[in-house]
Amino acid sequence: MATVVTRGLGVTKLHDPYHHNPNLKSLFLGQSLRIKPSINNQQPPCSVKFSTPKAFHGGDEWLHSVHSLFVGVGVGLPCTVMECGDMIYRSTLPKPTGLTLTIPGLVLAFGALSYLWATPGVAPGFFDMFVLAFVERFFRPTFRKDDFILGKKLGEGSFGVVYRVTLANKPSSKEGDLVLKKATEYGAVEIWMNERVRRACASSCADFVYGFLERSTKKTPEYWLIWQFEGESTLADLLQSRDFPYNVETLILGEVQDLPKGLERENRIIQTIIGQLLFALDGLHSTGIVHRDIKPQNIIFSEGSRTFKIIDLGAATDLRVGINYIPKEFLLDPRYAAPEQYIMSTQTPSAPSAPVATALSPVLWQLNLPDRFDIYSTGLIFLQMAFPGLRTDNSLIQFNRQLKRCDYDLVAWRKTVEPRCGAELRRGFELLDLDGGIGWELLTSMVRYKARQRLSAKAALAHPYFDKEGLLALSFMQNLRLRLFRATQQDYGEAAKWIIQLMARSGTQKDGGFTEAQLQELREIVPKKKAGAKRNALASALKVQRKIIKTLNESMDELSRNRKSIWWRRWIPREE
Repeated sequence: MATVVTRGLGVTKLHDPYHHNPNLKSLFLGQSLRIKPSINNQQPPCSVKFSTPKAFHGGDEWLHSVHSLFVGVGVGLPCTVMECGDMIYRSTLPKPTGLTLTIPGLVLAFGALSYLWATPGVAPGFFDMFVLAFVERFFRPTFRKDDFILGKKLGEGSFGVVYRVTLANKPSSKEGDLVLKKATEYGAVEIWMNERVRRACASSCADFVYGFLERSTKKTPEYWLIWQFEGESTLADLLQSRDFPYNVETLILGEVQDLPKGLERENRIIQTIIGQLLFALDGLHSTGIVHRDIKPQNIIFSEGSRTFKIIDLGAATDLRVGINYIPKEFLLDPRYAAPEQYIMSTQTPSAPSAPVATALSPVLWQLNLPDRFDIYSTGLIFLQMAFPGLRTDNSLIQFNRQLKRCDYDLVAWRKTVEPRCGAELRRGFELLDLDGGIGWELLTSMVRYKARQRLSAKAALAHPYFDKEGLLALSFMQNLRLRLFRATQQDYGEAAKWIIQLMARSGTQKDGGFTEAQLQELREIVPKKKAGAKRNALASALKVQRKIIKTLNESMDELSRNRKSIWWRRWIPREE
């Protein structure tokens, strides 16, 4: 098969095995066609003369129009019909060898990839859930409770007891090289979270070994969790020492700094501690886990790695797949909890199935920024390290009351307490004011009323506070970054107050502004209440809509709770 190709009035001559056959005929639309070369210069170089019965001579004009249409669009007649030799075999035509890249296509591909890897990670979530978690089941060790010899009790809480244990069938193992926790509640959640952390960010939490469910004669099942022994000291234990932070110096730095005792030396130690804590939180948040119970008691010092790690994931929630997230339910310590108490809006429905929840997780994450809940708790720990007077429970509770009266504004709280504060409180302000107050700026960026105005763990780690040279030795680009950071982190309420003050000054000094009396009148204006029929009807409709949504959400929550209680627990091994 060949195609006639015309280029203006010229043609391309190629060899054709049928070119010398003058009697070539073919059937075209039920008519006998005879191919003859054209000798008329005014016609195309290649013409077709149709030989039809006499009864159809009146249709010559129609057939000529059809021929002209074929040639005009560049299609041509089959090579078996043409005799002109102006043919190119289809096998010789160039074929596309790859994809054609366009700017809209590149933008779309980049947007899709960005969404798949955006926090908490759709693509890594599917790979972790359906590949890593499945494969890990075949390679993890197997234990039973009879395999352990209980040793010293390390701690006891509402949800379990922690022991230092030794393997019974391995006499050569070190005494107490493992930690065993018997959890009576939220044990299944803690097993899931620790296995997720081990696969995604092992350096953020204690080294998890194994977890299983044991059926006993008791009505309630017992979950057993096993970790490698990291150390006995928590940050809460270290904070209670009168020698803090010097008692931590050799633990995290390995040596004593070549500095005299004082604010600068203490500031370097606190910088290291808060940096390690933010690094661990960044690992958790990047994989979609929010701890919800960050406090010094849940931060342990790892003697092997010389770093602080996070423990006790029983209250954590995995927002990548929606595990342990129930709307209008919160698990928190009121001493360290953020003002909002909930990590996401109470209108957020319960999580759907795992694939759907994973696909929608970046949207919900950006709408609610749940990781900022842990940042507020970390800011309070930062505050306790700087101010020794806030390290007891009663003093911390009193501070929270004062901060609430100041609308959770640390600047306003400082203005209230600083004029009449004691020596310890004043020393804390001096420590945070080192290097131009860069520590105070980081603290106020973490402890804010609105979650969206707080820093993320990743942004906090990039703060100039962690530059060893200090604020005065920053480069031009670092100073530019700091100014941009300050501009983006300012509260809009502060900007509004500044504009009002500027307007008041302009009104008293020159024309065109508001006077203080006029501004006071504007502040005292009360919106008029409109109680018309349309407004009442709209309010009633919105009320009915909220009731319908609430009923649907409660129904879906119940169904999802029943379904979720089955599917993800299958990953937890059980003792036979």
